[in-house]
Amino acid sequence: MSVLKPGRGQVACAPVAIGRCFEVAFCLSLLLAVQYGACGRTSKRQSPQQETMPGPDINDVLRAHDNELLAIPGVVGVYVGLLDDGKTSCLKVMVVKKTLDLEQRLPRSLEGYPVVIEESGIIRPMHPD
Repeated sequence: MSVLKPGRGQVACAPVAIGRCFEVAFCLSLLLAVQYGACGRTSKRQSPQQETMPGPDINDVLRAHDNELLAIPGVVGVYVGLLDDGKTSCLKVMVVKKTLDLEQRLPRSLEGYPVVIEESGIIRPMHPD
């Protein structure tokens, strides 16, 4: 009985055992396909922020930076909101009037969360009737 010498990417098998080699190769291929499919996918699509290492909670980021944002002249409020996609959390900064100066003074992101500027006008307390 002669033994086949394997080339690159081939398995050595005796001529009588070639059928068994195909069975083993098929089983290994199937196992790798299942393993790849199970490990390579998640049940739901995640945003880039969620795929990276977990960062601080957005509410903690807001608490850490709200006073410094409110100290900027023209800023009248800050809160946690969502981007236009309706899924991605962001920090919203309300300003009396959106100006180029304010856009340059306010950060584009804080601790990985996007900052969105909203022109709200002057905010006054409600007066009871």
